[in-house]
Amino acid sequence: MGLLGKIFTWWDGATVDTLLFSSLNGEKVGEDHQGNTYFRSKPKKGRKERRWVLYNGANDASRVPSEWHGWLHNSYDAIPESHLPPPRIWEKDYVPNLTGTTGAYRPAGSLERGGVRAAATGDYEAWTPEA
Repeated sequence: MGLLGKIFTWWDGATVDTLLFSSLNGEKVGEDHQGNTYFRSKPKKGRKERRWVLYNGANDASRVPSEWHGWLHNSYDAIPESHLPPPRIWEKDYVPNLTGTTGAYRPAGSLERGGVRAAATGDYEAWTPEA
């Protein structure tokens, strides 16, 4: 993306403004397994700590892992890596939200998939009011 794109667009990643703010007013706290970088504001007298994330790629809030989501919303003060339990065998890897993309789930019979419905089997009888 060119310089103009970085200046005027926010949906494809951090703008120049955000990058400058993060480097001048923020303190890097950590990074998750997807490459997202987490910051907090430098301590100032009488100000509440501010926390934010710079995404590695498109800005999509569903890309924030649950442990970092809790930290961003001040659920706890410690950095997530310091108190994470070991991963479970049944846990799945992150899958982005595919709604609105070509990879979205489209069941048989949906309009996006052709709209052909399965034939009726004869076990359904429509209700009609008694006249």
